[in-house]
Amino acid sequence: MQLVGRTLSPFVRRVAVTLSVYGMPFESLPLSTVSDGDAIRGYNPVGRVPSLILDGGEVLIDSSAIIDHLDEVAGAAALTPRAGAERRQVLRTVQLALGATEKSVAAYYEGQRRPEGLTWPEGLANLEAQAAAGYAALEAMLTGDFLCLGRLTQADVTALFGHDFVARVMPGLIEGRFPRLTALSARLNADPRIAATAFKG
Repeated sequence: MQLVGRTLSPFVRRVAVTLSVYGMPFESLPLSTVSDGDAIRGYNPVGRVPSLILDGGEVLIDSSAIIDHLDEVAGAAALTPRAGAERRQVLRTVQLALGATEKSVAAYYEGQRRPEGLTWPEGLANLEAQAAAGYAALEAMLTGDFLCLGRLTQADVTALFGHDFVARVMPGLIEGRFPRLTALSARLNADPRIAATAFKG
């Protein structure tokens, strides 16, 4: 399999971590949405990452859809339970972490990628507040080593990639505010399977 996109993208890293934890070999195609747009659109016409090219040539797009397929292949080892209240709990927490990350990415683009003088301060403040509210909710849920079920689930993986993206590009948004999430990040990144997916640029 080939994973399209750089792991600087939290959504690409989410898939990379899942593949690594499942022990599924893959090749990284570290294309950038900034400089490799045409190549990326060859896999996803919208120009978004990640895409996952399966061994037979089929291309999957969107991190959630890709992970749904990987969970199916992983079977009982999947990081999201197959059914019932445990599945709902993990999925709810995943969506909370995804929402916080999406607001963080939007805040990054609003605050750091717009041309000088074209930033909307009120909009940026609202995005940052929404992201912080999501991280605060995750922080409150993290009363043990993991977010759900007392073990590693997709909720932890998803919270990890959001936290690490923000810590890299907007550290002021989370620095010192969410110590449990920061500790979770440190624990998970100490796992060689997860550390191997960190962005090296």
